[in-house]
Amino acid sequence: MALKKIQDCVIIGSGPAGYSAAIYASRADLNPILFEGTQPGGQLTTTTSIDNYLGFPVGIDGINFMQNCKKQAERYNTKIINQSVINVCLSNKNRGIHHIFFEKKCINSRGVIIATGSNPKLLGIQKEKKLIGLGISFCATCDGFFHKDKDVAVVGGGDTALSDTNYLSKICKKVYLIVRKNYFKASKILQSYILKKKNVKILFCSQITKIIGNNFLEGIKIFNHEKKTNITILVNGLFIAIGHIPNTEIFKNQLDLDNKGYIIVKKGSTITNKPGVFAAGDVQDPNYRQAITSAGTGCMAALDLEKYLIS
Repeated sequence: MALKKIQDCVIIGSGPAGYSAAIYASRADLNPILFEGTQPGGQLTTTTSIDNYLGFPVGIDGINFMQNCKKQAERYNTKIINQSVINVCLSNKNRGIHHIFFEKKCINSRGVIIATGSNPKLLGIQKEKKLIGLGISFCATCDGFFHKDKDVAVVGGGDTALSDTNYLSKICKKVYLIVRKNYFKASKILQSYILKKKNVKILFCSQITKIIGNNFLEGIKIFNHEKKTNITILVNGLFIAIGHIPNTEIFKNQLDLDNKGYIIVKKGSTITNKPGVFAAGDVQDPNYRQAITSAGTGCMAALDLEKYLIS
């Protein structure tokens, strides 16, 4: 069943990018409809405390922050649908109509803002999901401060892992860098920084086999493939940096994606290869992945859409 009225703005996703886009689109009288998706509020709802978002001097709980974003969007009469978009049909024509499918319904819209985010890759071991936000994190710049002067571990061998290690080495007592291979995949310059750090212990040919702790992370057990040995280290924080998976499955073969699946946008904008379709937040940002940058691109997407509709 199709909803007969043609909308001006449909937003897919309910993280900082989605709600920021909704607020700006609402204030521009675009009457946005926002789909919350399978994880209303996005990844921030798994964060116990946000300490680095502008305007919150004592921090704020991730769930409360996203609830505030939702209330602000509702204040401007954003229509919020607690459903997931299951498919889309995006028009190639300028001023074309895009079709967004959910349940057994379809919404037709002149403009679409995609803010579906990305999900971090998991190690796939017991207690990993349970202790997310309770010692386990995927963002060193977000949560590293909570482990100041303590021992932590980072998993991964690429640029993100080494960047996280470099950051954490400045505020933490000791950082264990756990690398599955016997070499780094990161850039040479990052490798040189890490190799000079006296409080970083690199464990090559290693993987985490067990997470220790019930209500909070207490330590990890590591197996070394080369030496065939097991060791246990006590850490207060574990930062998993083995990559992210952008939520772009339903946009394949319709939008231009890079080799990792992120939506490609025109430089300095949120414009995709389809007229009237814009992308904001982590779904088009493999580099920063911060709440504040996501919110910024959400604002950009709404402004880009408004300009598209009146041009």
